Amino acid sequence: MKVLLVGGGGREHAIAWKLSKSKLCKHLYIAPGNPGTGEYGTNVDISDTDLDGILKYCQNKRIDFVVVGPEDPLAMGLVDKLEDAGIKAFGPSEAAAQLEGDKVFAKEVMRANNIPTAETKAFTDYEEAKMYIASRDTGVVVKAAGLAKGKGVFVCDEPSDAILAAEKIMVNRIFGDAGDRVVVEEKLTGQEASILAFVDGRTIAVMETSQDHKPIGDGDTGPNTGGMGAYSPAPVVTQRLMDQIVRDILLPVVDGMNRNETPYKGVLYAGLMLTAGGPKVLEFNCRFGDPETQPVLMRLQSDLLEIMLAVRDGRLNEMDLKWDSRPTVCVVMASGGYPGDYEKGKVIKGISEAEELEGVKVFHAGTTHKDGKVVTNGGRVLGVTAIGGSLAESQALAYEAVERISFEGAYWRTDIAAKALAKKVK
Repeated sequence: MKVLLVGGGGREHAIAWKLSKSKLCKHLYIAPGNPGTGEYGTNVDISDTDLDGILKYCQNKRIDFVVVGPEDPLAMGLVDKLEDAGIKAFGPSEAAAQLEGDKVFAKEVMRANNIPTAETKAFTDYEEAKMYIASRDTGVVVKAAGLAKGKGVFVCDEPSDAILAAEKIMVNRIFGDAGDRVVVEEKLTGQEASILAFVDGRTIAVMETSQDHKPIGDGDTGPNTGGMGAYSPAPVVTQRLMDQIVRDILLPVVDGMNRNETPYKGVLYAGLMLTAGGPKVLEFNCRFGDPETQPVLMRLQSDLLEIMLAVRDGRLNEMDLKWDSRPTVCVVMASGGYPGDYEKGKVIKGISEAEELEGVKVFHAGTTHKDGKVVTNGGRVLGVTAIGGSLAESQALAYEAVERISFEGAYWRTDIAAKALAKKVK
């Protein structure tokens, strides 16, 4: 069958890599794709938010199935548009994608279904938000209510910092319309974990666990990013804890979305804080996480396209997901200055040398071609991912591969997976 993958980041490179291995995939197209996805199919010069352009291309090429990667086209209703035109698509509807696209909506769903999460208040007026924050005597988290590319979250220990964050979002509009409303939450403490699951509206198939590293600096310091690295599995999530997460979080949200007449189909991502009082939801995302996708899909042994078709058709209960038991580690190489201002167009060297290492795959995130060379084209540039016999081996292999790659201003964290390794030592 002819498959179109929408998106052009590291997540989509990993998805393209897996889809290309499917016996069902006759030809893979990626819109817009990147130099990495071009190895597995045909890149198409259409923006992932050009819904009319994507639909027209699908009709002209007689595309059989569309996989939507990023959150923006999902929140804009691309799946609805394609399905209405008779084209099968993977991903939640526009209404269901509100779980990520509108944090106020997500909180209402959680409250209505008794899903554990942080105490929250939403504001559309900056002065009201400022007064509320000033009345707090503990740390808070300030979030843009809309989509902000994973950067719209400020974790603040002091009220003054939180007020400044609200001002940046609501007054300075650093995230544009995503800052029309802000959500102010209590600051939760504990370890974070990323739980991804395939959902077909009734059946939930949980993927292998992973843990993301959001802050820019080692030791989880500095501002939040889209993610500086991840590893899988996350040993902090025991089977007993996973059973609790499914029972108290995943099942209630899927049931709640059905009762809300917004049934959920696609990948459901639950970003959790594992507090002393149990797991609590930090956020829901309506797609694969990035960079969690890279280490998780490297461990998937089942046919990804078969799974996605089963999700779309409501046959997920027929699937038996198989996983490689070996752990994986992904280290993100970023442009200097990220998540603030950074320069593009820096020549990247050493990718092929890194992939000569057995068990290493380099996923392109923010790259493009210029004068016949691969150059930087984003904040997060590469996701260097490795699979090994142990977590320590995978970590060492990933960093060995990183050292073989170079571009001007390259930056990466040096402690991806260190938490899990320290936990094992204790």
